[in-house]
Amino acid sequence: MAVNSTHTRVRKAAVRLFAAKGYHGVGIRELAEAAKLSSASLYHYMGTKEELLADIMWDCLERLLSAAMLATTDVQDPQEKLGRLAALHAIAHAAQAKETAVVDNELRALSPKLRRRIIKQRDAYEGLWAEALDEGQQAGVFLPDEHGITRRALLEMCSGVARWYSPRGPLTLRELGSRYATLTLRAAGAGPNPPEPDMERCRTIVRYTWGTKV
Repeated sequence: MAVNSTHTRVRKAAVRLFAAKGYHGVGIRELAEAAKLSSASLYHYMGTKEELLADIMWDCLERLLSAAMLATTDVQDPQEKLGRLAALHAIAHAAQAKETAVVDNELRALSPKLRRRIIKQRDAYEGLWAEALDEGQQAGVFLPDEHGITRRALLEMCSGVARWYSPRGPLTLRELGSRYATLTLRAAGAGPNPPEPDMERCRTIVRYTWGTKV
């Protein structure tokens, strides 16, 4: 069996188990059984369990950061920029609910060195949100974001779709992204009828970055 396919199987099993039980609730034997490997073989494909967790988190944040940068490059309007960030974040958390749950919930499971690496990547991503909010404030279309409270609240709101969204429900991922973009812009102070971001651009980026149909 190809190394890449086995490695992918280990990653998928780890994401599923970490999301369901938490990092500390998953043992090596259980992970090996889920990946259809022996415990000894498992280490060949993942390194340590902590390194596997860190790699999963890094990859997810890298995808989020890449998507966000692609979506906002050369965008001048802060409302358009923030709307795209919100739409992408909500869609990613709905489509990749288990993976994003691991990122959102398991940071404390990492040792300080690995945690700093992940936090640096997370801060780079959140920095794009902070930049859009600051530009909107300077342009007079957003309220001031004192101490980053608005940014944190908006990220929590958009991340929350991972806990309830179902593709069998009434909303498509595109509709979900559009509605969360509107909610985000209103909460930031854009007024009752903020402009809708370029959802076709967002859909293209999600398909490219995550391989998800929207």
